[in-house]
Amino acid sequence: MAPAPAPPTMGASNAPFPAVSPSQIIVIATPAFLLLIAIECVVGWRRGRNTYRLDDALSSIGLGMLSQVSAVFTPLLKLGIYTAVYSQLALVPDTGFWTTLPGWLLALLFYDFLYYWNHRLGHTVAVFWAAHVVHHQSQDYNLSTALRQPSTYPLLGWVFYLPMALAGVPPLVFVVVGLIDLLYQFWIHTEQIGSMGRFDRWFASPSNHRVHHAVNDRYVDKNYDGILMLWDHLFGTFEPEDPKEPCVYGTRSPLGSWDPLWANAEVYWALAKDSWRAQRWSDKLRVWLKPPGWRPTDVAAHFPRPAFDIRALTRYAPPLPRATAALSALLFGALLAGVAVFLWNADSAPLTHNIAWFSVLLVGVWALGALLQGRVSTGELFMMVSAALSMATAVVDWTEAHRIFKPLTTLIALAVVARAPALTGRAWLLAALAGSLAGDVFLMFEGYFIPGLLAFLLAHLAYLGRLRLDAPWLASRPALWAVVTAALLAYAVLWVGGLPADLRLPVAVYVGAIGCMAAQAVGRATVLRDTAAFVVASGAVLFMASDALLAFNRFVAPLPAPDWWVLGFYGAAQCLLVMGLLRAGPR
Repeated sequence: MAPAPAPPTMGASNAPFPAVSPSQIIVIATPAFLLLIAIECVVGWRRGRNTYRLDDALSSIGLGMLSQVSAVFTPLLKLGIYTAVYSQLALVPDTGFWTTLPGWLLALLFYDFLYYWNHRLGHTVAVFWAAHVVHHQSQDYNLSTALRQPSTYPLLGWVFYLPMALAGVPPLVFVVVGLIDLLYQFWIHTEQIGSMGRFDRWFASPSNHRVHHAVNDRYVDKNYDGILMLWDHLFGTFEPEDPKEPCVYGTRSPLGSWDPLWANAEVYWALAKDSWRAQRWSDKLRVWLKPPGWRPTDVAAHFPRPAFDIRALTRYAPPLPRATAALSALLFGALLAGVAVFLWNADSAPLTHNIAWFSVLLVGVWALGALLQGRVSTGELFMMVSAALSMATAVVDWTEAHRIFKPLTTLIALAVVARAPALTGRAWLLAALAGSLAGDVFLMFEGYFIPGLLAFLLAHLAYLGRLRLDAPWLASRPALWAVVTAALLAYAVLWVGGLPADLRLPVAVYVGAIGCMAAQAVGRATVLRDTAAFVVASGAVLFMASDALLAFNRFVAPLPAPDWWVLGFYGAAQCLLVMGLLRAGPR
């Protein structure tokens, strides 16, 4: 099931499109989707054939939410190119035929034909599979799977429908038949409806779409059609479901994660690695264009992968305590409401506001997956969400809310650190966060720049004290020289750009302190060489970048959307530092 393009907003009463925007159409349709999911779940429980797991369903719907909110930023690729080709290159003039009943039916048949090839190449060409794989990653098969959609589909998916534009199919007709084709496919993602007899042979149905989602040898890469099974019959890809061979769902390289970012990136990353490792330039390109699973001979020899064995497949099911499940459901409800508000207002909101709220939703969806997977604690989840809200409320000028969320983020971090068991350097980390909290409060008000600078100076010295506990002093000379060079360049830009004379010495001391902290963090990572240490190093570098952007915006020249850059980097820095140090093993 591939996403369909959506129409642009047209507010005028005589425009060819309704005043309701595509984003708002999604919001209006969402309650119906959720109601049908609830009905399917109840039916499954009553029959003793439940097909839902909370974590899998939340992951699938979360990926759908992420797909919709990211699509706000790709209107050109969704429909703009189609409209441009239709307007400038259409080979058949618009005589009104396409808005007659025969025209609508022919357009739907035309779209379904192109959808077949879009879908088929989405399974047989690696770069297209890299996007479409998201829809197939779930090892369950239910209506929530229908909503599991990729965020990268708009990058290339528009190409397949250009023949309709060249044939003169108006954008309105194209959009409507696309929505019909898409919405039809929602109901066929279920195991609660069995064989429908002759209907299964000629129309897409739950039975033949279950085959499409299966990884069994006889089922894989079959039944691509959206509505009619005509094209599968014509091109030899139809396969009926066999009750003697139950469908096994998912992919042949299981995702094994609830991380929505990794779900969208996993195949791209695997292709990029194989392309990089291939010796022949032709193979570097062929990796992307060959069927999924194809690998150059030299790459396969040096980096072998086990052959697919359906008997070895296991369902990804990390432990999910009841308290975590309840919290995840509440967070999901909040995210769903946030997505609805975002989509309803996205087309009329400023770009900077959309980017800010998108960032909050992205953090929330990622944090939900991490909580379900046991990668973050409840406190860390609230810390990340609060940091994102601190940034967003500043971008949209919700001053009072910002004054709550900015210190709240650090207060949550303090509580998380205070309660952490057997934590190395707890006192240093608490001191660093206390200094950051004071700096947060000072810098929210005019006239307190120097006290804020001093508070953060003390915070960096405390971080430096903590980072010195489990690694030699400035262990990496290349890291030290890189940080010193970056710090000197930043300070030179500030000096030339208008840094007041009375601030030159305090800022120089501050730059030296944060530079030492960053150099120590990077050097520590080169010594410890574990994920937690690299997370800490990333946080330190982002902290330095945030302060540099803050100073540039204040003393040199205004930045576009400065709060997004400065507070976004700062919130990420504090979260990475705290979470990395919480995971540091005893030395």
